[in-house]
Amino acid sequence: MEIFLILGSIIAPALMIILQRKWFKFRIIFHAAAILSALIFGNITSISIHQIIEDQTVFMTNIHALFLNPLFLLAGAYLGVYLLYTLALHTLNDISHSN
Repeated sequence: MEIFLILGSIIAPALMIILQRKWFKFRIIFHAAAILSALIFGNITSISIHQIIEDQTVFMTNIHALFLNPLFLLAGAYLGVYLLYTLALHTLNDISHSN
């Protein structure tokens, strides 16, 4: 499983760069998906923390239930891949413009 996660964090951003260079609309799709993921990730987080504060429950124990939410995990995973894609894209653009 660890190999799958490591390879996915390398292959997915590389594939995203290839796709957005071939079809510009993919760049817009990737950005829109990142915005949607950030909204989902942030809203789930804030709602969970608000519920914990409102219920006055033990914070560190109950907040870990957040990691059982598949939508939270999916949104967070996409944001991680998108961050790597964005950093790699900026690096490649800087390299091509420096020559």
